[in-house]
Amino acid sequence: MTETTRTTRLLALLVPLFMFLYGVFRLIDGRDGDHGPGLAWNIGHSFFFAAFLLLGALVVELRSLVRVDTARRAAVAGAAMVAGVFGAGCFLWVILGDLFPRFDDAAPLPGPLELVGPLAFQLGILTLLVMLVASRPRQLPAWSPALVFVAFLLIAVNLDLIPVAALALLAGFAPLVRTRTGNLRASASAS
Repeated sequence: MTETTRTTRLLALLVPLFMFLYGVFRLIDGRDGDHGPGLAWNIGHSFFFAAFLLLGALVVELRSLVRVDTARRAAVAGAAMVAGVFGAGCFLWVILGDLFPRFDDAAPLPGPLELVGPLAFQLGILTLLVMLVASRPRQLPAWSPALVFVAFLLIAVNLDLIPVAALALLAGFAPLVRTRTGNLRASASAS
């Protein structure tokens, strides 16, 4: 398992928490059958913004955990990080537009980026997680990126499932929350 920094552990906890809170406030906002500007909308979107800001930071942290023993592996990890951060930036742009309609009127996210951004984010973070699974010794269990993927699927199926998706995200990130220095030292001394 991987040795994580305090920053990685904190991000892996806060991102799902903020996503969960966004999902709860979104449900509260939608009780009247309409999602739109108002107190619950603004609070929820503030948590959503914070979650994606931290997700961008988490992508950078994940890149630092990937062992790059070949130029190809370094290139893939670097490209995944760029894609993940780019995608998180696209999400932030849209969220700012939701929070501040004048911003959206003045500078809407270009249409192609509305499709490419979320895909780039998901592909970037999942690639980094899979690279941590595929490394020798393995840094993450195989179920970790699988649960993160399930979280993304739940959100795609229905936005009302965001609180459940946040719990799947928390479970997927759980190995990043625990420090496993003992395992790394044991495997290093066995070599």
